[in-house]
Amino acid sequence: MIMRFSSKATTLLILVAVIAIAPFFFPSSYYFRVGSLIFVNGLAVTGLVVLIGYAGQISLGHAGFAGIGAYACALAPVHLGLHPALAAVLGAALSATIAFLVGRPILRLKGYYLAVASLGFGILVSMVLSNEAQLTGGPDGMAVPDLGLRALLKAVGIDLSNTEFWYAFSAVVLVLGAWLALNLYHSPTGRALRALHGSEIAARTVGVDVAHYKLVAFVLSAVYASVSGSLLALQNKFITPDVAGFMHSIEMVTMTVLGGAGSVLGAILGAVILTTLPQVLTIFQEYEQLMLGLVMMLVMIFMRQGLLPSIARSVRGRGE
Repeated sequence: MIMRFSSKATTLLILVAVIAIAPFFFPSSYYFRVGSLIFVNGLAVTGLVVLIGYAGQISLGHAGFAGIGAYACALAPVHLGLHPALAAVLGAALSATIAFLVGRPILRLKGYYLAVASLGFGILVSMVLSNEAQLTGGPDGMAVPDLGLRALLKAVGIDLSNTEFWYAFSAVVLVLGAWLALNLYHSPTGRALRALHGSEIAARTVGVDVAHYKLVAFVLSAVYASVSGSLLALQNKFITPDVAGFMHSIEMVTMTVLGGAGSVLGAILGAVILTTLPQVLTIFQEYEQLMLGLVMMLVMIFMRQGLLPSIARSVRGRGE
């Protein structure tokens, strides 16, 4: 019997099983750190699956929302006296509001014009974070308060190291984010998003409010990016404007497309590959970017739908 990777239950089962089994093969605590970074990136690309894979829109500025979420966790506890968890919620709400306001005009654009407009937004956020040194610390960055949840768990008898805690916590957030994205796929909203992905004209003809649903996808993906930025800031306890930089946006899109933009599990696979590959290629440090580019080119030439959908289609073809 061939597994259907489009199945919500199967996707979640595979994701949870890999997360639970992987630590048994970690030779040191360093790999818990790598795993937590994978989960943070996986959450960000899950949001891009909603925008790119479901709705067929492109954004090259989503690192800007990650920056908003990250700096909310650094600034809100200091200036507003909020707990870091509430600061992350505030960052997500702020990102959603900005995405709503920015998305209304730029989502009227299509193709390259939309990509350039979203890129401009991301660069603007990065410039503000870099230049407002009195508030954000500028290029040197700033410290982020401790979440405090690990100490609370220790008080009730659950004693985890820092890397183990963030591995588990980031994994829970990723699974929750994946579950929400998969539920969206099978909902009326998800069907409307997939309809406008196929053809905006055809979707409008059958009564789909194209502008509304494009904006919904943009806002949801911004919230995912913001939460991923908050997680990164909280586990590092330090943040710099690089989190909102252009290259971070490109990495997000590359991860999504590499694994398969139409598949939550595929996009997370892309996050696994592009987060771990630089660690593997440290012996080829001078050629790291060249080799990453080569991998991307080969996938786009031979597996245009992404790694996981292409592999799944090949397996199904052999089983028939």
